[in-house]
Amino acid sequence: MKKILLFALLGLAAIVAQAGPRIEQWTAPSGARVAFVESRVVPIIDVQIDFAAGGAYAPADKAGLAGLTRGLLDMGAGELDEERIADRLADIGALLGGGADLDRASVSLRTLSSPREREAALELLRLVLQQPAFPAAALEREKARVIASIREADTRPASIAAKRFSAALYPAHPYGRSASVDSVERITREDIVTFYQTHYGARRAVVSIIGDLSRAEAEAIAQRLTADLPPAPADAGLPEAAAPERGTVRVDHPATQAHILLGLPAARRGDPDYIPLYVGNYILGGGGFVSRLMKEVREKRGYAYSVYSYFQPQKQLGPFQIGLQTKREQAREALQVVNDVLTEFLAHGPSEAELKAAQRNLADGFPLRIDSNRKLLEYLSVIGFYGLPPTYLDDFPGQVEAVSAAGIRAAFARHVQPEHLVTVIVGGE
Repeated sequence: MKKILLFALLGLAAIVAQAGPRIEQWTAPSGARVAFVESRVVPIIDVQIDFAAGGAYAPADKAGLAGLTRGLLDMGAGELDEERIADRLADIGALLGGGADLDRASVSLRTLSSPREREAALELLRLVLQQPAFPAAALEREKARVIASIREADTRPASIAAKRFSAALYPAHPYGRSASVDSVERITREDIVTFYQTHYGARRAVVSIIGDLSRAEAEAIAQRLTADLPPAPADAGLPEAAAPERGTVRVDHPATQAHILLGLPAARRGDPDYIPLYVGNYILGGGGFVSRLMKEVREKRGYAYSVYSYFQPQKQLGPFQIGLQTKREQAREALQVVNDVLTEFLAHGPSEAELKAAQRNLADGFPLRIDSNRKLLEYLSVIGFYGLPPTYLDDFPGQVEAVSAAGIRAAFARHVQPEHLVTVIVGGE
């Protein structure tokens, strides 16, 4: 048992024997959606509950409310204070985690599947989810910590660029909001309680479970964790994200390196074009040293140590982003090369040799991305939260292999339109 406990505490994950695990999905009596994978390799259970309660759901003048609400969940629940919660987790070798992004707020648990440890861990998770205390002292401490972090981040060019980039991509949309000192200072305990009661309901929840248990046990766990959540309404969704006008934002900063970001809102989760975009982006800027951007910007010209691109699909149009850092005096030249590479890729797409190499790398490497329960849990939560098909992991390699160069070019033409491209430069001359 000591060896097993150490195994869990170190966070080592169970190897998933199948390349395509069998995902079972259902709706619990509470109204929560559930995704489950049975894995008996080691005696560990992983649970994650995702709520439609991310940063985009916070009021415009209370940016930061979603993150604070999530952070305070395990700082007091029922009759337990923060210290007693931590002590109980340590006693049973369980790990409690989670976080919040724009779409989701999540709470995760890793526990041994032995009856004593599992029961204690699940009861603790139930308390955290259903009876959070939101202690005033913890709120004030966390507000002070967040405000200090914001003030420090607002001095760093990378953070400044990220905030200005989001605001430029989403000027009238919740995705463009960032927490500020003023917005966090406005948040009260009443705001926290109201946000919890409004957004942490079972009908807004997705429960993902993987590990050493049966379907019947998973059903009981999902219902136990969600039955007494607040009677919050179902998720009404987020507003559409409009395409911005093409433009450049320049921000003065004394940094020796210019920080450059360019992109636009591009793709939703579940978009049928996602796989062609994913494969194409690997060739453009997502494949490290084999990508075109890296070859042209770094290897041929030495303008940057690193340059990258990616798509981040979300509930609404998530960003397509290209980023790099370069010397202030060569920012203009480096940006021109990036734009030239993107223009060429949009016009002609990848070569057949680039496509075959990307397909081989992505398809062959995919099993390594789901080779542990922890990795698989994240995919499971995404599949459940965004309503992707339960065969998504099985289908992925074949879909990658089926992509054509023409399909990539057409997908990029639909989603990466130069007339909506926004550029942010912090620190350039």
